[in-house]
Amino acid sequence: MTVTAVDPAALAEGVLAGNRRAVARAITLVESMRPDRREPAKELLRRIAPATGGAVRVGISGIPGAGKSTTIDALGQRLIDAGHRVGVVAVDPSSARTGGSILGDRTRMGALAARDEAFVRPSPTGDHLGGVARATRESMLVLEAAGYDVVVVETVGVGQSEVAVAGMVDTFLLLGLARGGDQLQGIKRGILEMADVVAINKADGDHAPEARVAARDLRQALHLMRPEDTPVVLTCSAVTGDGLDELWQAVLDHREGLVSAGRLETRRAAQQRDWMWSMVDAELRAAARTTPSVAEGRGAWEGAVTRGELDATEAAARVIEALREDWTAATRHRR
Repeated sequence: MTVTAVDPAALAEGVLAGNRRAVARAITLVESMRPDRREPAKELLRRIAPATGGAVRVGISGIPGAGKSTTIDALGQRLIDAGHRVGVVAVDPSSARTGGSILGDRTRMGALAARDEAFVRPSPTGDHLGGVARATRESMLVLEAAGYDVVVVETVGVGQSEVAVAGMVDTFLLLGLARGGDQLQGIKRGILEMADVVAINKADGDHAPEARVAARDLRQALHLMRPEDTPVVLTCSAVTGDGLDELWQAVLDHREGLVSAGRLETRRAAQQRDWMWSMVDAELRAAARTTPSVAEGRGAWEGAVTRGELDATEAAARVIEALREDWTAATRHRR
């Protein structure tokens, strides 16, 4: 198979010019797990770095069926009509067994994806802990460099992914639903503690009254849980458009509050620091599977653990020791 060479300089130039094909290729590059793509990806990111950081970064999550994609589709079109360019990174769940992913967000956000001022990119999670794609952050930077002034990250809603996404956006928006009986059903306390704005979606037709009740109850609960920084709680309908303008204003108000208090730069700096360690963890995980001694002994150790002949803790210790030996040998060789 012929390997296509990557020219980071030309690709960066295309991204900065807003060329959609270049943006797609750039995101594919930063998502790639191939070793020969790492350096070109790093060079690309270095070249576009000065043009990043200016977008409004929003994370959107919610319980299954809350209407995340529908809300992004409707809200994104309103933002475009108001003069914005909208980039969406829709984190897509990959199969733990096959590695395949659904990649259906361009279908669920069909109207938005068809707009020239929007770029919707499904991003498969792979094996990244928490369900967040390894290169989600880099994809956001590519979109910012291409001139998208609103960048939205939709999570898969699996729990830990919310923590990761909250660590890469300015405002974390949680969508909920009013459900008969238990109005707060499906919303976990941990996610509520991270939310900056909360919206009860599908507040239309016969569901509008119960949505208002759910919002009131949730507002009271959050006031008790977070008395010093109670997030805004409102209702909306992605289908009718009711409440979407108020929802976006709440996002802007939250971000403006960060800016006024001098916390936006602090928040982003802390996110960069945390991301540094996330990348260290990812590289160590990759190294633990691919260095010579580990690769040589991996099959035997996994087989012994599977058969019950070796304790998982002892097997892990052997992997780490093999990794340490390889690194020590590599260091001596360089000297």
